[in-house]
Amino acid sequence: MSQPLRSVVLGEVGSTNVEALARAAQGERGPLWIVARRQTAGRGRSGRVWASEPGNLYASLLLEVHCPPAVVPQLSLLAGVATVEAIAEAGGGMLRGLRLKWPNDVLLGQAKCAGILAESLTNPASVIAVIGIGINLAWHPRDLSRAATNLAAHGVSITPEAMLGALDGAMQRWLSVWNDGTGFARVRAAWLERAGPVGEACTVNTGTEQIAGAFLGIDQSGSMLLRDQQGRQRAVTFGDVALAAAALGETG
Repeated sequence: MSQPLRSVVLGEVGSTNVEALARAAQGERGPLWIVARRQTAGRGRSGRVWASEPGNLYASLLLEVHCPPAVVPQLSLLAGVATVEAIAEAGGGMLRGLRLKWPNDVLLGQAKCAGILAESLTNPASVIAVIGIGINLAWHPRDLSRAATNLAAHGVSITPEAMLGALDGAMQRWLSVWNDGTGFARVRAAWLERAGPVGEACTVNTGTEQIAGAFLGIDQSGSMLLRDQQGRQRAVTFGDVALAAAALGETG
């Protein structure tokens, strides 16, 4: 069994990702978990900011990777696979409808229970990656535009410390498989196994357009594939995905 990675637990911080990036700028190379009991400026995609109260897991993994910068975004998908595995382990088979939604959400039914934000710094010799993972253990935000949930609401009681232990083990396993990008095919296959079905109706907001269509999977680079309403296959590298059922208010 792999030894647990180093960790630093902070009572309160603005954002674990920001803290990890600051430590990387000061020379920290990891692997190191930055964990916070509470975040006052938690960060999500597209610059979203929110308060994160105690009881959930807020953690960022800082690590140095020796790979082309172009493959670093694969770490977000890798983290999704590891997070689903860790949550399933915590649930002991109790959780139904646990799945991934591109690019960085973990769902229970149609409701979000975890999110991922991967960032990086590039230097001449390597890339410093920071993978932020938030898992709703005891509570969830109620003022979001989309449904959210937490593990306790589904009968799973687990401390942030225990959840970090499960997540750490899963991340180490999948980082070993990924092997600086050479093993992404296996990560991609595992991600697809844990995602929604091919043909699932969805809408993607890319920031410049809304694309309604059917989910077809992800390609070899990790981009989302979908067939739009004109029958064309599209590859999307960035965007927020809304499932058709979620848009209709079904929370599973």
